[in-house]
Amino acid sequence: MNLETTSGDQIPFSDPEVIFEGFTKEDIIKLAYCAGDFMLAIDEHEIIRDIAVNIRDHAFANQWIGRKWSDTVTVESKPKIAQLLEADHHGPNLWRQVNHLHEGEDVPVNYKVIKPQKKNWHIAVGRDLRAISVLQQRLLKTQQSMERDYLHLRQTETRYRLLFDNISYPVLIADADDLDIQQANRACHTLVSAAPGALEGKSLLTLVEEGFRDDVIGYIGAVSVNSGTPPVNVRLTGRTGYVKIAASAFRQSGKQYWLVNIDDGLHAAPGKQSDRYILDVVEKMPDAFVLTDEKQAIIVANSAFAELVQAGSVEQLIGVSLNRFIGRPDVDIGLLKKQLKDYHNVRNFGSIVNDLNGGSEPVEISAIMIERDQPLFGYSVRSVGRRERDLPEMTGNYPRSVEQLTELVGRKPLKEIVRESTDLIERMCIEAALVHTADNRASAAEILGLSRQSLYSKLHRHGLGNLIGKD
Repeated sequence: MNLETTSGDQIPFSDPEVIFEGFTKEDIIKLAYCAGDFMLAIDEHEIIRDIAVNIRDHAFANQWIGRKWSDTVTVESKPKIAQLLEADHHGPNLWRQVNHLHEGEDVPVNYKVIKPQKKNWHIAVGRDLRAISVLQQRLLKTQQSMERDYLHLRQTETRYRLLFDNISYPVLIADADDLDIQQANRACHTLVSAAPGALEGKSLLTLVEEGFRDDVIGYIGAVSVNSGTPPVNVRLTGRTGYVKIAASAFRQSGKQYWLVNIDDGLHAAPGKQSDRYILDVVEKMPDAFVLTDEKQAIIVANSAFAELVQAGSVEQLIGVSLNRFIGRPDVDIGLLKKQLKDYHNVRNFGSIVNDLNGGSEPVEISAIMIERDQPLFGYSVRSVGRRERDLPEMTGNYPRSVEQLTELVGRKPLKEIVRESTDLIERMCIEAALVHTADNRASAAEILGLSRQSLYSKLHRHGLGNLIGKD
């Protein structure tokens, strides 16, 4: 056992003399090679006199021979070199990361220096951190992308909450199972003389006089079957006169809710067309939105959708089939329509948008079906091209999972998908062989039934050249 503690000390072998008895000089050298990717022999003048590296992955290090170690690194790494060389005299010998200069790019390497007791030279053992650095950068890019999407979601949620609360007519949202009020706007609280927020969690029926509650229950049952059922006239608790209650169903996260409008005759209640406030928000929202009929002919589209498909105006799109723009004709829209009829909503469906100029853009689509005499289909289309550009490209541009391969259906011909599937399986087998043989490429080639030259060629093609192995 050889565990490093926070102080830099190590728990040594209990009986090293027995363990290392019989080790030859060659055995010691092989053991040293296993410690890192770089082995630098540095004389008392801090000049690199010899190097042991993997020639396939770190051949550039041979250029350092004859140079001062500090001259091979970036400016901010020079003090770290001095600290590494003085560690035996002034403090614990810890690993330190330095950045070497190579072809205009930084090569991060984690070093630890060993000084023999009977020699003035130092041996610096280094581990290449480029693979970890790439993962860190990818993680940072992903985190930044998620934070931007989260901020966009919060901004959109804030806009809709402000819109809901400032609508002039009373409106509330109730759970379809027990009619408990989930949210009510300011006008609704004012109508029943309730303090802001006091209605949430109460039953919708408590707002209605007891003699009219059965009428409300009957109306809810009728509108569940026929969305064209006319509003019901009732009296509210503690109020004189009648009001009209109209409800429409919608689903969210697989659960059904009622959007209830209360017309007291003093406010302009919404008709079957979208309220002008909602239309204004839909028109100005940054994500593309489009509403179609059952035949997928466009009824309403916002300017973001017109911009996405490179149309001159929204009016140019009215009556055009959405099949013209989404995925392959009659394939992606057909899948979306089937999912909507089965589940009423779809989230984050991956597809592409084909614009009028022949270009294409990867998108995610969320959709909902509104049940009316003739069903309507609403689609929110979000471009993911920026998100994909933010992330570093995968080496070889190969998919990394079965899920990613299935997402290619509808975007690429079957021949290309099969070829990429073959490449993915080949890469996975090579990675598994390298893990099984502890990154010994000669052994990996043997168990894969390949020659070394053929394995090296495939490693290079799949971008696996940075995997360190000893033949």
